[in-house]
Amino acid sequence: QVQLVESGGGLVQAGASLRLSCAASGCISSTDVMGWFRQAQGKEREFVAAITWGGGNANYADSVKGRFSISRDNAKNTVYLQMNSLKPEDTAVYYCALRIGTVLATTAARYNYWGQGTQVTVSS
Repeated sequence: QVQLVESGGGLVQAGASLRLSCAASGCISSTDVMGWFRQAQGKEREFVAAITWGGGNANYADSVKGRFSISRDNAKNTVYLQMNSLKPEDTAVYYCALRIGTVLATTAARYNYWGQGTQVTVSS
């Protein structure tokens, strides 16, 4: 079993930065993948970024490339999402998720464990 707990969300103005954290516990392998997804009100959950625990390979949604950065601290079993130049359209509940496997999947259905989510609100 794996437990994921997100933190770091909040209310900020457009152009500001936030860093989200996802603390993981349980059976985690260096070959697993950690992902960040978001879901705005009335919309489907969408992929934001993903990273491998072991190799640090990452990929991003086009909408956040150049603004968001995903990283991990293996010693702390924590994954981060640094969000810069935030826009109102980034407003959503952000979820971290773990996928058993090495593929940097972008589909929510391919992830096995989920956190409870943290709200990010960007005002204009």
